[in-house]
Amino acid sequence: MTDSLDWLSIPCPAPSEAAAQAARQRQDQLTKPRGALGQLESLAIQLAALQDNPKPSVDPVQICLFAGDHGVVAEGVSAYPQSVTVSMVRNIAGGGAAISVLARTLGAALEVIDCGTLGDLTGVPGVRCEGVGPGTANLVQGPAMTHEQVTAALAIGRRAAERAAAAGVRLLIGGEMGIGNTTPAAALACALLGLPAELLVGPGTGLDKAGIRHKAAVVDCALALHAAPDSAPPVSPLAILERLGGFEIAAMAGCYLACGQQRIPVLVDGFISTAAALCACRINPSLREWLLFSHGSAEPGHRALLAGLDARPLVDLGMRLGEGSGAAVALPLVRLACTLHNGMATFAEAGVAG
Repeated sequence: MTDSLDWLSIPCPAPSEAAAQAARQRQDQLTKPRGALGQLESLAIQLAALQDNPKPSVDPVQICLFAGDHGVVAEGVSAYPQSVTVSMVRNIAGGGAAISVLARTLGAALEVIDCGTLGDLTGVPGVRCEGVGPGTANLVQGPAMTHEQVTAALAIGRRAAERAAAAGVRLLIGGEMGIGNTTPAAALACALLGLPAELLVGPGTGLDKAGIRHKAAVVDCALALHAAPDSAPPVSPLAILERLGGFEIAAMAGCYLACGQQRIPVLVDGFISTAAALCACRINPSLREWLLFSHGSAEPGHRALLAGLDARPLVDLGMRLGEGSGAAVALPLVRLACTLHNGMATFAEAGVAG
């Protein structure tokens, strides 16, 4: 018996215009020229509206790392073998990966969730095992997931958001680990944006130019296989996720959507995380207000995804690691936006004339 998908259509609460207006008025009274802090000002106002609080705060922060393997790796789309997924999950849980170091340094909680890898992670300290299966199917031979599997993967993300809400989390970062997962992310982006693979496919784990061309050809094959006939209705975003996605990508999409439904803003990471976010927004457009965008990935398809979401990232450092690392690096800016907004004196408080 699988979980119902009715929850996907529950609307996310609308941001509070009253709190936004109060925060905007406060910004205009702070001891600085109006608009001088640029995007930090608009970020503080956005968070105020989302939290219904004229003085927002983003702590505590939760990082959820979703892991999964992909059958499409059999097509030679990755520079690394699939065994690296489980090894890296162990490394992340053990504290040795970039996201592990960032979480410790930033004082953010890190939860590692196995959504369906090829290895056995049962009993590994710090890993929550909720595997849907031993990796997805090969998306160039058929759907990556069954309907039951995508339903279960979305529910993994929903439960992660529910745990975050119960812990009083005010901001969530989603990360991923899965060798080959830039291929399904690119396929999802192409299908949702209506763009060709050659514009969106990138090096992923480090492919050379020939490898990128081959990867684009694989994505084109998948798109041709799963496209609806001209006489048929368009394929739904949920069906696109089922046919082209991955366990960890679906879990992220479910987590983002459930966070929005429970008034938890999400700081979205790079290419794969943004593909999950776009899919979630296509399933339930009310989520978009609850998404903040951390950085511009070096993966070439990320700009198209950001444009599709009308998103402006906070930083662009040429990163393409994944794991939620770009969002973690941008987290101090989000915290500073709140600290400046809440801590600066107004002209009246500082005794500064007009």
